[in-house]
Amino acid sequence: MSGRIVVGYTANDAGADALALGARLAAASESSLDLVVVLPGEDRSVITPPDAGYDRYVHDKAQAWLDTAAATVPDAVASETHVRYGDSFASGLLEAAHELAASYIVVGAANGGLRGRHRLGTVANELLHSADVPVVLAPEGARRIDPLTGITRVTAAVGLRPGADVLLEESVALATSTGAELRLVSLVAIDLPAGIAGNESAAMHADEVFVHVRAGLPKDIEAEAVVGLGDSIEEAVSHLSWEPGEIAVVGSSRLARPRRLFLGSTAAKMLHELPVPMIVVPRTRKKKGARARAAETTNGAHR
Repeated sequence: MSGRIVVGYTANDAGADALALGARLAAASESSLDLVVVLPGEDRSVITPPDAGYDRYVHDKAQAWLDTAAATVPDAVASETHVRYGDSFASGLLEAAHELAASYIVVGAANGGLRGRHRLGTVANELLHSADVPVVLAPEGARRIDPLTGITRVTAAVGLRPGADVLLEESVALATSTGAELRLVSLVAIDLPAGIAGNESAAMHADEVFVHVRAGLPKDIEAEAVVGLGDSIEEAVSHLSWEPGEIAVVGSSRLARPRRLFLGSTAAKMLHELPVPMIVVPRTRKKKGARARAAETTNGAHR
């Protein structure tokens, strides 16, 4: 096993999407899966006194949901279930991720999202403002992707701003552990002010990015570099090709606190059109992060 993946599970379509994506990611990276339901903590209400009988009923119901969900996980993926308590669903997931030393937290889109698209709900928003581990956002309909599809390509939205090296490390680690292709995409230059030669500048930026990141890539990693062109981030994303088994990786805002997430404007715009899962990576990571996982995977990859 190369790591553990926490799935924030709820007994609805969003939970099914998160579970399906988490299982695909776990199978591809030979990781284990931890299905987590978070219930309100004991201090959830100052009006209604605790009722032990009702609390037991809710706990048992949550465990039954988890047992049903776990039964759908492929036999090749080791999985465990956890009923946790927390001030919020997001905080409970984050605590579980810390305790289990998880590599990722996977959550589904909010109800009402378009198929194949993202719609951030309360849990995802809270995680994106507080998590210090990568958060994986499963778009609506992820549950309909064939489990055998695996992870075929990792697309990193890269640049030269602070934190780009961490994003690249995470993308390389994921591509290495899953055997996926690696694609580098530049979307930065299309936001240039009016009057500047956007296409030419975008091409120059992509070349600069590719030269920079190539120097930091392991010798056995091949990476394609492409430029997303359009009048907006959304248009550029829609013009790119996307595979059913693809995952996009973005960094958190440069304004985020160290080791914390905050979805930047470019990533937020990407979500409007992105038809594949997105992983948001903290701007800085602890040593036991992408590089360590990549090394572990490389050492045992020749299996």
